[in-house]
Amino acid sequence: MKIAIIAATAASLLLSSPAAAQSAQERLDDRYNRALAAGYKALFLCGAINNSERNGTNRLENSVTEWELSGVYSKIDSVVRSLEYRVIRADNRLISHVEVDWADDMPPRFAKASFKTGCRLAPIGMEPGPAENDAPIETGALKSWPTSPDGGPMFPPQMFAFTDRNPYQSQMDAAFDGTYGDGSRTTAVVIARGEDAYSRYAKPVKIDRENMANSIGGYTRKTPQRTWSVAKSIAATLVGVAVHKGQVDVNDIGARDEWQDDARREITVDHLLRMASGRYSDTPGNRTDPLYAGGSTVEETATDWPLIYRPGTKYRYANNDTLMAIKAISDRHEDFDPQAFFESVGMSGTVAETDWAGDTILSSQVWATANDLVALGQLYLNDGVLPDGTRILPEGWVDYVSSPSG
Repeated sequence: MKIAIIAATAASLLLSSPAAAQSAQERLDDRYNRALAAGYKALFLCGAINNSERNGTNRLENSVTEWELSGVYSKIDSVVRSLEYRVIRADNRLISHVEVDWADDMPPRFAKASFKTGCRLAPIGMEPGPAENDAPIETGALKSWPTSPDGGPMFPPQMFAFTDRNPYQSQMDAAFDGTYGDGSRTTAVVIARGEDAYSRYAKPVKIDRENMANSIGGYTRKTPQRTWSVAKSIAATLVGVAVHKGQVDVNDIGARDEWQDDARREITVDHLLRMASGRYSDTPGNRTDPLYAGGSTVEETATDWPLIYRPGTKYRYANNDTLMAIKAISDRHEDFDPQAFFESVGMSGTVAETDWAGDTILSSQVWATANDLVALGQLYLNDGVLPDGTRILPEGWVDYVSSPSG
């Protein structure tokens, strides 16, 4: 009988071990997801508020909760809005950083604000530190361009004139009334034709003038929004600028110096732009959680994945490839300057944010106004030529970036 009891106990332990191990992993994943949720919240609150104030307008915190902090990744969606946060302002009333609590035994996640470079997310476990003043930027574009009816900077005078006579009113209304599908949400529409432009923006959901903390504001021409993967089109445009300068040939092998001793040396910038590098990634290609919400760097996140296909033979949607296309230029050329490009095109309300180490996250983390994106579109309609006649993209670049392959 004693032997039977011992055997039964051993069998019980064997059966329970996998369940206990799974439970431990689930607890670990839950903790990591809370850290991601806190980083996501810190970065989006910081970016939405800081970059709006950079443009001379404002975003209410409840507006950010309503628009940017809803409908996020399923693993963190139920956590994001429940986490306590603090918007820390410096003596000059500009945002210093945003803190979000997530664990009793760890420092809050935080995103540091700058008028020049937007917000950057600190790595998990880093202490926020005291509030710091940040000097506001003043660009020639913001000073000299005409203002729109709501007081914000408009397009360069050579481009567009806004008019109240709107022949596209019904089409614009459809963008806001649910015509485009259940759950669709529109914050801004701008239609430009010839020298005229027409626009409509999301109105406030609720304004409580006695208690602004309960208000959810709307959008204006000055309100920047995170572009998500539209940033990849901006990245391709910046590659085009480098090609026009003669700094890179998209078909040359050796996109990254550190790949010269292995088969990845065959990867070209063209492969990276077309997301055909052949490299592995461990999640669906539009997910880069450690970088977007974890505070890791582009260097840590995007550079070291190994090959599993020959370069140019397999397409896989991958943020990492876009990030590497930009690093192929920014690591080698000191004059890589997205902000200078934005001002030259007329995108004065746009900022390309960076990781903690200073690399731009041009797969997603760009904030731009709707007007600025129209200015980018107009650059392509003009075949890469600015309104003053200056060419900044190579001839044929428009056809190149819009032609599928493979």
